Amino acid sequence: MKTHSGSIETRAVHAGEPSPRIGGAVVMPVFQSAMYVTAGEKSYDDTTYIRLNNTPNAQALAEKLAALENAETALVTASGMAAISTSLLTVLSVGDHLLAQDCLYGGTHDFVTRDLEKFGISYTFIDGNDPADWERKVRPNTKAIYVETISNPLIQVPDLEAVVRFAKGHKLFSIVDNTFASPVNFRPAEHGFDLSVHSATKYLNGHSDIVAGAVIGGSDLVEKITHRLNHLGGSLDPHAAFLLHRGVKTLAIRVNVQNNSALQIARWLEKHPRISRVNYPGLQSHPAHERAKELFDGYGGMMSFELRGGIEATELFMSRAQLPIVAPSLGGVETLMTRPSRTSHSGLLVEDRRRLGISDELIRFSVGIEATEDIIADLEQALKTGVL
Repeated sequence: MKTHSGSIETRAVHAGEPSPRIGGAVVMPVFQSAMYVTAGEKSYDDTTYIRLNNTPNAQALAEKLAALENAETALVTASGMAAISTSLLTVLSVGDHLLAQDCLYGGTHDFVTRDLEKFGISYTFIDGNDPADWERKVRPNTKAIYVETISNPLIQVPDLEAVVRFAKGHKLFSIVDNTFASPVNFRPAEHGFDLSVHSATKYLNGHSDIVAGAVIGGSDLVEKITHRLNHLGGSLDPHAAFLLHRGVKTLAIRVNVQNNSALQIARWLEKHPRISRVNYPGLQSHPAHERAKELFDGYGGMMSFELRGGIEATELFMSRAQLPIVAPSLGGVETLMTRPSRTSHSGLLVEDRRRLGISDELIRFSVGIEATEDIIADLEQALKTGVL
């Protein structure tokens, strides 16, 4: 693990910035050029070219993101799914087997269940909290284990330290999707994970205006993923890289506000008579609360909950709430909510969603940076107006 100096707030602002400043510009410029003058590079992969993810904007971002998670290096991609799919297709080959947490982001679940087998790769889903289950399901050809720091959308916290021990014991690659926690709350490299992947669209950028991804980890492995990405073409546009670079600088400030606000909102929701269930690791009622308290620097801005009264009550509540925007994303400065059964996890079979606990009534709630009291007041009026 590489150690970077300064607090995460300072690293978010200063890590990866060019020195000396380019033309004296305080802000990293946008290098809107697809190709660069050849300067004696010995291999094609060393040529500076947008598709090779090595332009000045991409390199500055990679250094900043690596510093945030105390990792050796990083890679930025065109989307979170580009980061996830390319990482998996790098560590897995024909005949290999993957262990994956049973409750995952819908896009990841669909890639594992619908695409991997076309590459000759098999998979088995596991309970993220049951190492004995992993031992039963590991095979001689298992090559990697994949989990989410905080799962989408049930906000579970798997036994992350056990995942790393298990991976090392069986010589597997350990990969974690750290999108929901963000580097502010959890830094996978510090706990021994081989790779961390992100949908940078979410907390890293924080402003709901770009789509991007990131892969963070050891230099050798990230270099292999970079070469695979060069062939698959999931490179990040320079202007999107500029916006992500800008967004990352305020990451710590935004996430700390969201941590504090979400905890207050979750506590308020848990006590409300019209709410039947709240999933948030900051609540003592959460089954992994003690684990989250030990591992995380904050509990995050994501929660999910259910109303009493079924789908009709849920849709009525969502239509009456004024501050939360009904939209299928998360991690932005604005509060967002959605029903995963209709958006992020609509690709799952109904019986699979129900088996996992993703009901049609479940609301995924991403807390923004609005005043906490304003969000609560709005939720209260939406819950008490009329009959729910």
